[in-house]
Amino acid sequence: MASEVIHVYLMPGMAANSLIFDQIKLPEDTFKLHYLEWKIPCKNERIEAYAKRMVVDIEHENPVLIGVSFGGILVQEMAKFISVKKIIIISSVKCNKELPRRMIFARYTKAHKLLPTGIVHNIELLAKYAFGENISKRLHLYEKYLSVRNKYYIDWSIDNIVNWKQVEPTKDVIHIHGDKDAVFPSVYIKDCIKIKGGTHIMIINRFKWFNEHLPRLILEN
Repeated sequence: MASEVIHVYLMPGMAANSLIFDQIKLPEDTFKLHYLEWKIPCKNERIEAYAKRMVVDIEHENPVLIGVSFGGILVQEMAKFISVKKIIIISSVKCNKELPRRMIFARYTKAHKLLPTGIVHNIELLAKYAFGENISKRLHLYEKYLSVRNKYYIDWSIDNIVNWKQVEPTKDVIHIHGDKDAVFPSVYIKDCIKIKGGTHIMIINRFKWFNEHLPRLILEN
């Protein structure tokens, strides 16, 4: 009797679309990949309410949720509304204690609200905030990944990262993090699988590592 297929839902990072997962290939006899996309948040919508709306797109019971960066925060919130087989976050944080000091500073000073409104239209600046590094030389390669350019969504995303209320990590979250991550520096990250040389965009440029290791991480008890 064939084993039951495991449904894996993938959530991209802030401003990104599911094309960041294009090179992620898992054995098709065991896994079925499903791609989630960002919705524009309602006015003054709390991340908890947003997560509840996102859960509507989960069509299978007990799925695996994989989230990158802000998407990692979101899948942890989504898992509060449904039963999941496993939560895997990549280039993300498990609680607000893992946020970098500049984001904690912004939480108290509201400095993040002073970001230039032109960030949505300046793809290079948007890439800097979303990917955490200067990608000007490769901008044409990464522009296709950053398709969510609604100003309210960007402001909402940054505000919800900075003000995330989760104080303690969710139990049994698998956290994969690069030691060269510029958005969420690894010095603040505890209990993770650390990828040497991995940056905030390692889901794109280190996809071979994920293709090799994700099946085992999902199947492990």
